[in-house]
Amino acid sequence: MVEPFDERPGIHEVISGYTGGRTENPTYEEVCSNNTGHVEAVQITFDPTIFPYDKLLEVFWQQIDPTDPGGQFNDRGESYQTAIFYHNEQQKKRAEASKQKLDESGKFKSPVATKILPAATFYRAEEKHQDYYKKQSFHYRLYKKGSGREDFIKEHWSKKIDKEKLKQTLSPLQYHVTQESGTERPFQNEYWNHEEDGIYVDIVSGEPLFSSHDKYDAGCGWPSFTKPIDRKQLKENMDTTHGMRRIEIRSNEADSHLGHVFEDGPKDQGGLRYCMNSAAMRFIPKDKLEEEGYGDLRYLFENK
Repeated sequence: MVEPFDERPGIHEVISGYTGGRTENPTYEEVCSNNTGHVEAVQITFDPTIFPYDKLLEVFWQQIDPTDPGGQFNDRGESYQTAIFYHNEQQKKRAEASKQKLDESGKFKSPVATKILPAATFYRAEEKHQDYYKKQSFHYRLYKKGSGREDFIKEHWSKKIDKEKLKQTLSPLQYHVTQESGTERPFQNEYWNHEEDGIYVDIVSGEPLFSSHDKYDAGCGWPSFTKPIDRKQLKENMDTTHGMRRIEIRSNEADSHLGHVFEDGPKDQGGLRYCMNSAAMRFIPKDKLEEEGYGDLRYLFENK
């Protein structure tokens, strides 16, 4: 549960640990013995003005099988049961409401088994268990796939794209770029020299992708950015077409082809250049964020 939240805007810290049980200062081995009453958990310190609590809940639900009362995928026993630990009545009400909404959505055939519990003492796990997805990235990804978690998430939470409907709603160029990994002409596209304040979202799903504050003129003829709003909204793939080795950028939810990322961006801003296709994006002016449903991104333009 660290990877989905780590290094996102508004998330200050994600700590792995144990909570909900009776044993003081438990070890990993003790918790896994299922004799402590503890579950493995993460403690998240966040800024609600940037990453609202409701968004925390949304991300949480999309990482688990909420109908499994006995653990998660290959991990069985009470220490792997799912739970949300609230710190105040407002969090409790929101957590219970989100659980009820998921239960009534019809997404799952079985009832949601995740418990909503008052926060108890949280014990930090051993250092080797902190940032495990980084320290043991190969094993982490292998297990995420092998346990069935990755496929479960994809099946239940990936946006289902009806390409025939897209052909009716997108222009031929937008469809070619997003669905067929096409590329528009440089200097002959909508946003290459666009300078208005606002955000750029996926033309297919509306996922927020880039902010105008991170846009710059790279001289290449396509809209270029030094970084995305949230890296978790993007996927990177190796692209070896046209006799080149490039890193392709796709949107996480809709899997739209957006463009490529290169390492020739401004050094003082990280050194990356996200070279995007205008046809893959829609621009939303900053004064329309609320109206368009992106009010939680107001912070991007405050005090700037």
